[in-house]
Amino acid sequence: MNYRQLGKTGYRVSEIGLGCWQLGGDFGPIADDTANAILDAAAAHDINFWDTADVYGGGQSEQRIGNFPHKPDNLLVATKVGRNPTLYPDGYSLATVRASLQASARRLGVHTIDLAQLHCVPPAVLEQGDIFTWMEELQNEGLVRHYGASVETIEEAFTCLENPGLATLQIIFNLFRQDAAEALLDAAKEKNVGVIVRLPLASGLLSGKFTRDSRFAEGDHRNYNRDGAAFSVGETFGGIPFEKGVELAEGLKALLPDSAHCGQAAQALRWILDHPAVSTVIAGASSPQQIANNASASDLAPLSESTHRTLAEYYQKQVRPYIRGAI
Repeated sequence: MNYRQLGKTGYRVSEIGLGCWQLGGDFGPIADDTANAILDAAAAHDINFWDTADVYGGGQSEQRIGNFPHKPDNLLVATKVGRNPTLYPDGYSLATVRASLQASARRLGVHTIDLAQLHCVPPAVLEQGDIFTWMEELQNEGLVRHYGASVETIEEAFTCLENPGLATLQIIFNLFRQDAAEALLDAAKEKNVGVIVRLPLASGLLSGKFTRDSRFAEGDHRNYNRDGAAFSVGETFGGIPFEKGVELAEGLKALLPDSAHCGQAAQALRWILDHPAVSTVIAGASSPQQIANNASASDLAPLSESTHRTLAEYYQKQVRPYIRGAI
């Protein structure tokens, strides 16, 4: 596993991180032994950046990380704040944010949270700006070491970058959402803000394993939010209608020259890592084997310049016209 600098934090983080939403049972129930096996596999593959949130399973994901007995010495746990019912959509204050993060720290079993990220809070709250001042106060209090923001759109990302204390920015960036490569990544790099990429496989579409007949569990957002009925449509399948996404993912197979050998998912992760402004890519896993497959992307050779040009053209002409919602 290769490591990169996480912006101004000074942390060295694994290129492939672990998204821990599954540990909260957000894609269906998950047993304790399975959750521990996933965390064991992450540690075994030298994945030292684990990303969670207070709303994943109502705190269950944080609790499972806190209870995990075999944490790597260099482990960095990032959690999020801002989407629980106490705060969202209009309950934000220094006191409520502090209380939410204190509860996260208790579940994680720490006094100081390594990285606390604003969790897709409403754009008006970001633009008003007080929430960044509160995060700085909580940093000064010792509740968090560093703070960042996880956002839904590029416009929100630029709003966050205006705050000089911001250490990290978590964004949607993948072969089906390439716009951040145009200006946002350079802006983050210039400000020494670490970029954390989420939804790297567009809710699994980019694995190339789905068919038009694929079905998902009732509690899986790929079932109930595929058209944006519950939250931002861009959070599920990149905002692309599922059946069209399956077709577009099939079209990628001929454009990723080594996908038959190492797997389309690994090549899709490699494409993200070819952007040097990216610090880490948080990929979820529902089994230890998925951890191994995801981790393998760090050791792949970069894609060629011609492949990158071809993939950019495919995105602009074939993919982008089908994205619903703001990018």
